[in-house]
This record gives sequence, structure tokens and C-alpha cells, in this order.
Amino acid sequence: MEKLNIALIPGDGIGTEVMPEGVRVLEAAGSKHGIEFNWKEFDWSCERYLETGSMMPEDGIEQLRAFDAIYLGAVGFPTVADHVSLWGLLIPIRREFDQYINLRPVRLFEGVPCPLAGKVAGDIDFYVVRENVEGEYSAIGGIQYEGTENEVVVQQNVFTRRGVDRVQKYAFELANSRPAKHLTSATKSNGIIHSMPYWDNRLKEMSKNYPDVKVDQFHIDILTANFVRMPEHFDTVVGSNLFGDILSDLGPACTGTIAIAPSANMNPEKEYPSMFEPVHGSAPDIAGQGISNPIGTIWAGAMMLQHLGYQGAHDDIMTAIEAVLREGDCLTRDMGGSANTKELGNAIEMAI
Repeated sequence: MEKLNIALIPGDGIGTEVMPEGVRVLEAAGSKHGIEFNWKEFDWSCERYLETGSMMPEDGIEQLRAFDAIYLGAVGFPTVADHVSLWGLLIPIRREFDQYINLRPVRLFEGVPCPLAGKVAGDIDFYVVRENVEGEYSAIGGIQYEGTENEVVVQQNVFTRRGVDRVQKYAFELANSRPAKHLTSATKSNGIIHSMPYWDNRLKEMSKNYPDVKVDQFHIDILTANFVRMPEHFDTVVGSNLFGDILSDLGPACTGTIAIAPSANMNPEKEYPSMFEPVHGSAPDIAGQGISNPIGTIWAGAMMLQHLGYQGAHDDIMTAIEAVLREGDCLTRDMGGSANTKELGNAIEMAI
């Protein structure tokens, strides 16, 4: 048996409900493929923040460093400002472990009702590659004359050549590995005068190394419209931290439910642990009812196994998800069914 040391951070709200289902399904896949999991759970959350004043302890990053990967549920609570939970936990992990790639697959499954007219399984199947450690999500800036009518707020974006090149290179490599060989870039160079023309210029330069990849680019406003109008056009999409964040929520929404979407915060070189989580938030409006959809967490776990080199275990989990969705007998409410969280998790486990 090969052993994997995985840090578990269930977090807040429905994160504590979907995480056990993710663990259950990974254990099932692990038993089949000779993988033994050593799980260690951390209580880092908004609840901890309210009790201690911090989302995680001062040595939290060092505690995580030795793990093979980090498996996260969801973070956020109405009584804690969003920027506190994000900058107190997720962003430090992403940046300290140089998880510069955020990879989010967008796929319409058979059995999931699509809100877009005329779309069927197979029509929507693409990846969003998001730059994950710089760009618009910067701590550089400040407020002057706070509380007066002369109040001034400055927020700086940071685009480095290294950061832009490596995310675009990853996106080109991904696009080149897929049958369509098609890469779309999100920009806004008609309005953002420095960073976005730079992004476009680096893309043009990078494209010279990938002559077989068809490249197009759209301004972010029309790109969001085209995600809705013609999602079948896209195969691999690359964007900055902010644009990628927006697009990778919109994409899954076009497939019927954001609850099934996974997210991988990766250090591709595996110099540090990567972190895997569902795209959805903590959903305090339904937390505690046991009705949340665990597929985003389960799929994120499959991506974790794929990243760690266990393609067969990943494939088995995806086949199980596909089968359960296709049969349609055990769907949660967001997909038009009446199953609860545990019932859907159990169905996927049994399918493995």
C-alpha cells in the first residue's frame, strides 16, 4: 500500500458536511488502487477566528508543509468579513506554497439539467486556468483621509513577467494536450491600460512556442456573455486572478449547478503541497440541513489523486460520478432530486 498524508480543513458551513463524503469516496478508490490515506484534520475556520482572533495559528503554514496535499471544504461565515477569512487562510496557503495555478474544469454531465436551452452532455467541456498568486488580488494599497469627504482608496495590481509567463505556459501546455488545441485568453486591454496590454503581449510571445494551438482572446465583458451564448466554443481558457475567478464560477453555473465544480490550487512542480477544494462556498443558508451537494468536494478529491500521480483512481471516481448522475436516482435538490448529502456520497462510493 502506498501512503498519502493529507491535511483536512473542513472549514465552515456545508464544508463540514461535504468533507466526510469526499473522504469516504477517496477511501473507496484508495482501497481499490492500493492507496492508504493518513488524514489529519485541522479546525481552521471562521469559528476559530471568532474564538481566537485568527483563522489559523501563526505556525499554520509550517504545520501544512510536510503533507502531500491539502483537502479543503469551504470557508466563510456571515459574522466574519469575507476578506478576513480569505486573507487569513486561503490566500496565505496559496502564496506560501506557490500554488500559482488554479485549475477548474467546467463540464455538463448527462443527468444534470442545464439552464441553457438546447445544450446536452458533451456540449460544454472546458477548463479555466486562473493565475492564483498575484494580479488583482494584491495587498498593496491603502486609504488616505479615512472617514472624511476627501477619502481616497488605492488598490494596486501586480503582474510580473514570471507570473504571467508561467500561467500562460501552463494553459498552452494544457490546450496543446487536448484534441481541440484551442486556447482563449481573457483580457480588458481596451480599458486597463498597463497590465492587460502586457498580458496580451506576453500571450502573443508565448504563442510562438505552440504553433499548433489556435489562440483567440476576448475582452472580459463579452467573454462572460459568450460563456452563456456559446459555451461549446471554449476548450481551455486562461485569465488573470480576478478574471479567472469570475469565469470559473460562471462556467459551472452554465452547466446547471456550481455545487459540482472542483478547484485545484496547484504548485505544478510539486515543490510544495497543493490544495483541492470545491468551487462553492460555505452556504450558511443551508448549512446544518444535510442537503448540500458533495460532488464538488468529491471531484476535487479526484483531481488531488490525479495531481499526485494516481490517474486510475481519479478515473474510477469520475466514472462513478458520471454513472450516478446519469441514472438520476440519487440527486440533491440543486439538481432537481431529493437525496441528502450522505445518500449521494454513498451512491458514488457504491458505484466505485
